Amino acid sequence: MSMERLSQQVDAYVTWKRELMREITRYRSWLVNNRLNSEAVEAKLERALKLLRTDHITLAFVGEFSRGKTELINSLFFSSYGQRMLPSQAGRTTMCPTELFFDPRSERSYIRLLPIETRVSEASVAQFKRIPRHWVNIPLDLSDPDNMVQAFNQVARTKPMPVEQAIALGFHPDMLESTSKPGEVLVPAWRHAMVNFDHPLLRQGLRILDTPGLNALGSEPELTLSMLPSAQAIIFLLSADTGVTASDMAVWQQHIRQLDEDTQTSLFAVLNKIDVLWDDLAGEAFVQNAIRQIQTSTARQLGIRVEDVLPLSAKQAMLAKVRKDPELLARSLMSNLENLLCERIIAQKERLLEDRVVNQVLALLQNSQHVLNLRLEKVNEQQALLSNHQHDNGQMLFELTAKTKEDHSLHHKRLLGLKTNQRLLKRQGDLLRQASRSERLDEHLNKVRKNLTGSWTTLGINQAILHFFRSVEQDLHNLAQEAEMANKMVAAVYRRHNEENPLHGVDAPQFNVNRYLRELKQQQTKADQFRLQLKTLLTEQRSLTKRFFATLVQEVIGLHQRMRHEAEQWASDALMPLMQHTLEHKQLLETHMLRLKALAQETQQSRQRGQQLARYSAELELQLSQANEMLRTLRRPAPVQRQGKVVNLPGMARPHSIGE
Repeated sequence: MSMERLSQQVDAYVTWKRELMREITRYRSWLVNNRLNSEAVEAKLERALKLLRTDHITLAFVGEFSRGKTELINSLFFSSYGQRMLPSQAGRTTMCPTELFFDPRSERSYIRLLPIETRVSEASVAQFKRIPRHWVNIPLDLSDPDNMVQAFNQVARTKPMPVEQAIALGFHPDMLESTSKPGEVLVPAWRHAMVNFDHPLLRQGLRILDTPGLNALGSEPELTLSMLPSAQAIIFLLSADTGVTASDMAVWQQHIRQLDEDTQTSLFAVLNKIDVLWDDLAGEAFVQNAIRQIQTSTARQLGIRVEDVLPLSAKQAMLAKVRKDPELLARSLMSNLENLLCERIIAQKERLLEDRVVNQVLALLQNSQHVLNLRLEKVNEQQALLSNHQHDNGQMLFELTAKTKEDHSLHHKRLLGLKTNQRLLKRQGDLLRQASRSERLDEHLNKVRKNLTGSWTTLGINQAILHFFRSVEQDLHNLAQEAEMANKMVAAVYRRHNEENPLHGVDAPQFNVNRYLRELKQQQTKADQFRLQLKTLLTEQRSLTKRFFATLVQEVIGLHQRMRHEAEQWASDALMPLMQHTLEHKQLLETHMLRLKALAQETQQSRQRGQQLARYSAELELQLSQANEMLRTLRRPAPVQRQGKVVNLPGMARPHSIGE
């Protein structure tokens, strides 16, 4: 088995995204051509395009050292070089979190390494990524495998330092190797590694995150706070010869298991090294039974389904690919992982994009189509009246103009009413912004910083952290109360609109704070773990405060910023569909009044007037046909669903919608 099938699936996914971008761009031009564009709609379409442009699939490989994470990545991505690229031998090889990706903006492949000493700073890894001067840059020569091996070996470098300094950097001394000098230990030389590498799968937007063992996960909380939760799937590596050890279970329970609550991250276990169970004397049936038993017991211990535990041998798969041995490759069971990536992870990513992009654009397009259908009805009405009043065109035009003016006046009043509601909602939006203002969060941050630096006991530090989270949670509850008032107001406006326009029923968008409350609860759980680990972090308060602010606090700040942005966006966009519909209808009637006026002023015969209407009707039919083409394209199932793969996958969770 090769990565050909996965490559085809990722390629189909990328092609589908490009198709969506093309149709959204086409829709923008179509809106302009039909005088249906507005700033609000344009902003929404631009957000959809940005999401499609920046989208990627992230796979995180997690597990204790010597479980074969790096060997598995070598087998997946580097077997074509005929040797291992990433350091992969007995003992600790991955010493720091390593990201593999393709950067289209860079002309050359490279490895960038962030020195371990940057941990003393309050800045997170994400912040350091925006400061290139702090990174050590190593060029990668893809045409020279030996050069690449030497470059990748730099990632596994260690350095000696006094144990006190290691503790200050967040390491637990019991989990570090000692040197020949008393009081000195070996620590990873680097805090984080970024590898820009031109590989077909990486070029298509796949990103790989290779992590060290428990020590690194515990001492670099940013991994579990933001990097792992943002991955589409976490591949948890275990060894088939040992099963789930105590340290494996510690990694799983402390850093991985709770991520399952977020349906955008899927958890899977890989039972690596099944070749240790191979026994030619006992026979294949005996071997398969032994693999099934350890697979079943692993699923039970981790609390996941048996089919989510994948037995394979990364080492034998690597060997089979280098030797081009299809029988050995099949026996390695590497195809299990490829099938998983194709059928579960990519399909889940497709559903997420359908929810965040496709459905929202479809709603806008259907609304535009509805307006054009109204225009066509008006034209058909005029054609019928011209046909029935061949000898009384003056009276007919008078009656038609009067009716159009009456409809125009009605929609003008509705538009004024909506603008009044928009002003009321703006005031409610100001209350939402007030409840989520950044200054309030700054007060909590200043207070927790003061309390942390002023506390000299574990109890005082615990209380400072607990008080910070309780204060932020109370702010979110206050915001939820204001959101409930705003939601009721918007619901009433939509209900009245739907009663007046039964053919244009629209659901009222609701601003929901529950998603942020759930996320804050997850951060509180992380804070509890942080507090429980205080005995390993209690050096000096200044160092402790820096670590707390560089990890947990950064996540809360990010949550607060996203919540504040969504509140502002919601207040601006909540009535947009109704404003768009009413404004378009008003513009439609104004266009018809101008056409009726032109008809009344012309000296042409009614036959010529009918021809004018017929041409306009044909143009509208053409535009509606284009709208139908765009609708058909946007409604096409995503590639994996198109193949009928998703139906057969039980337990496939559907991602939360925006605002949930």
